[in-house]
Amino acid sequence: MDGHEEAGQLRWRLVEQEESGMLFPVSALGERHVGTGEYRGMEFFHVNARAIVNKVPAVSKMPFEYTINAYRGCSHACTYCFARPTHSYLGLGAGEDFERKIVVKVNAVERLRRELRSPRWQGDHIAMGTNTDPYQKAEGKYHLTQGIVRVLAEAGNPFSILTKSTLVLRDTALLVEAATRTRVSLSLSIGTLDREVWRLSEPGTPPPDKRLEAVAKLNEAGLRCGVLIAPVLPGLSDSEDQLRAVTKACLEAGAVSVTPVALHLRPGVREHYLQWLGNARPELMALHTERFQRGSYQPAAEQHRISEIVRSVERPVSRRARWRRVERRVRASEAPGPSGSGPSGQSSRTLPDKRRVRVEALQLRPSTEQLRLL
Repeated sequence: MDGHEEAGQLRWRLVEQEESGMLFPVSALGERHVGTGEYRGMEFFHVNARAIVNKVPAVSKMPFEYTINAYRGCSHACTYCFARPTHSYLGLGAGEDFERKIVVKVNAVERLRRELRSPRWQGDHIAMGTNTDPYQKAEGKYHLTQGIVRVLAEAGNPFSILTKSTLVLRDTALLVEAATRTRVSLSLSIGTLDREVWRLSEPGTPPPDKRLEAVAKLNEAGLRCGVLIAPVLPGLSDSEDQLRAVTKACLEAGAVSVTPVALHLRPGVREHYLQWLGNARPELMALHTERFQRGSYQPAAEQHRISEIVRSVERPVSRRARWRRVERRVRASEAPGPSGSGPSGQSSRTLPDKRRVRVEALQLRPSTEQLRLL
């Protein structure tokens, strides 16, 4: 834990030196709310963002150009989270501060509505969940992600969501409605089925079996939802049996894609993760020293091994039958009523062609420049 965490104040002036200017105006700072009840132990800093749609620097080579992050910091408390250094830009710590002191962009919904109406906006795809989870615990209190999805749906603007939270199920009906207007891509992150590893490495997230249930429910609702097996942790969740088990479970849950991502440790995250590992599983320190001796990423051979194991697991035939049932249900819901409208009397809308909707295979390898903007 570093010295910033004891200070407990947001050092916004650090961000002022960025090329994009200050993230928030000085007049918007200082509104601090201490969590009570189920939010006890947390603090929420209310800020008014000057912009909510972020342009991703081209040098980052990410598979999307624009992102939205309504929150900074994340209560999931994942030990390996690559976004932890973003709190350092605010004068807060990458350890407990990141998990307990959450920045809430309270004007996110209104700001988004204004930005989408700008003549300069071309309706590009917007990714959510690329930095901190849009359905983390704070979302249950502030409902910003829900409002953002509603605005994107109204505008017919394509978007994707990556989450570890089953709270996404709260918005199932809203997401289904959004999919009648635009392209919607969903992915859940499920790194392992091992409950011991889950409790150890991401204690603030729902259990992996609950996330698998969410994948099944979202797909059966007519939404195409994939899975990122991310990250795969050396010595903790990277054995062949573990990888095959989680892949098989994801496919049986109806995941339309399964993409493994090996752990990477960029500066800032590396120090935090290795300190945690030294306390929690010191016998694995030598393995990690070997794997990361050349930099932030594991050797290509290890990444290839992980991918090949996942690729070798056969997709069950039953998933095909399940999708036929879903598409029959979609077609039935679109059947015109007596006056040319749908069953409820409202104008029917055609869902995007399911065969052409592709779930984003996010590699989650942001550059320092991107982290500073998210």
